[in-house]
Amino acid sequence: MRYLLAALVFAAALYFNISAQAERRIFIVANNADGYGIDRCLATGAACGAAAATVYCRSRDFNQATSYRRIDPSEFTAATPAHGSACRGCDEFVGIECAR
Repeated sequence: MRYLLAALVFAAALYFNISAQAERRIFIVANNADGYGIDRCLATGAACGAAAATVYCRSRDFNQATSYRRIDPSEFTAATPAHGSACRGCDEFVGIECAR
């Protein structure tokens, strides 16, 4: 009986641990998003980037930012020019991974 109880406790702990890890989401934010310091902190790699990313995540009901980085538009769309030339006037984007 003790083994059955121990197995159930272990299974429950494993289930809740996996559920907690699954609560992540990546947001793609334009560099010029107002109010979060994305352009000054995240896109440029300034020291305030972690704080700006955390504020962004908390505004979306997540607890913390686990990572953030500049993202090229070609990573998430077919936004790159067909001739391979540099995109002039395109926004820069930042990916922020948030966790609950």
